[in-house]
Amino acid sequence: MKLLIVDDHSVVRAGLRRLLTSFLEADIIEAGCAREALAQLREGKPSLVVLDINLPGIGGLDLMRRMLAEEPKTRALVFSVHAAPVYVMRAMQTGAYGYVSKSASAEELLEAVRQLADGRRYVERELAAELAVNIFSGGNGGAAMSNRELDIMRLMAQGMGLSDIAASLGVSYKTIANACTALKQKLMVERTADLIRLAVEMHVNHRPVQVEK
Repeated sequence: MKLLIVDDHSVVRAGLRRLLTSFLEADIIEAGCAREALAQLREGKPSLVVLDINLPGIGGLDLMRRMLAEEPKTRALVFSVHAAPVYVMRAMQTGAYGYVSKSASAEELLEAVRQLADGRRYVERELAAELAVNIFSGGNGGAAMSNRELDIMRLMAQGMGLSDIAASLGVSYKTIANACTALKQKLMVERTADLIRLAVEMHVNHRPVQVEK
């Protein structure tokens, strides 16, 4: 795996390099700004990019757009000091495959890199839960949950499978399966297991939510 680290602080790049090379087999290249990153992208063809969104000149999100325009298969993991759902949402909508804050543990960062290397998406667990709350309430630009989606998440949190949920709501299994697919896209997860985990966390937190009419 070839991995590009993009951060304007050399000490951060050095720390990431040491961490990643200690646990992963990766050919690591670095860049301190957008211009260097685009040059490394064209020359090195990295499959995975770990980048900050606070870069001098061209910001990280604009850089990501340019990188994906040139190399659409590149998987980008945002590694940022910003730990708020709005940044996660914007990054994922821009094309990021994952998001981890700089306050996350080294283990979680490594897990994120492994997941992206395998072609899967990953959002830091704590941020994913906050993002789910935000989307449920329609905040920070997120689409609010419909009544049916809210019911599905509630029943998932109670341990019901898709067939049981379909029977409980009086609809077909296919309807519930399609709704779960839409929920995964809204909540930016790929596996049903992650959807269930978020449903349980939402249920435990007893967060008030607003739903679409």
